[in-house]
Amino acid sequence: MALLSTLEFLPHEGRPESLFIVLHGFGDTAEGMIGLAGALAEAFPSAAVLIPQGFQPSPYPGGRQWFPLEGIDDETRPERVAEAMPQLAAYIREQQDRFGIPNPDTALVGFSQGGIMALELSAAHDGQVGRVVAFAARYARLPDRAPALTTLHLLHGDDDDVMPVAHSWAAFDHMSGLKGDVTLDTASGVEHFIHPALVECAIERLKTTIPLRTWQRALGGG
Repeated sequence: MALLSTLEFLPHEGRPESLFIVLHGFGDTAEGMIGLAGALAEAFPSAAVLIPQGFQPSPYPGGRQWFPLEGIDDETRPERVAEAMPQLAAYIREQQDRFGIPNPDTALVGFSQGGIMALELSAAHDGQVGRVVAFAARYARLPDRAPALTTLHLLHGDDDDVMPVAHSWAAFDHMSGLKGDVTLDTASGVEHFIHPALVECAIERLKTTIPLRTWQRALGGG
């Protein structure tokens, strides 16, 4: 099933120097991510910021989803994500080719179900994007290996009762144990939404975090 229309924030002048692709949550639409995308566009004025619609209609009228949730559990979630992954990977490649943006200068940003897709893309296609920013998300299944070419930024509200913050802590601890390049920021009193404080954290991470692989190259692999 083809993606629906994509909302776009493009530089006022010149070709984009980097690319952000923003994935909405279950039952939402691209319009629901305009606030986050606009903040990214303002913080990175030379970037192209795209918000695609989910692959499928959701049970909510007018809403979209990346994969269906009906009857889902921990056993079936990885399979459903895997079925949706090729289309997402192809969309990212198309946009990278369209703007001439290399993989390391591409960031995939997702909220909730969109964050699941973003994290799982880093496991299935290490290095297709240089950064993954996951708000209020989780892995479908914790991977056996940490990505070597993708930096992960996890952001979560401590009072999230839809996607408990324990999922981000589990991912952070697991990836840290695998020597992955991962950060985690949480916000007290924040429920299941993209809080402005977490958006500020994400932008700060994107601007200031030097990927671990860069340090390793500088230190001769140490």
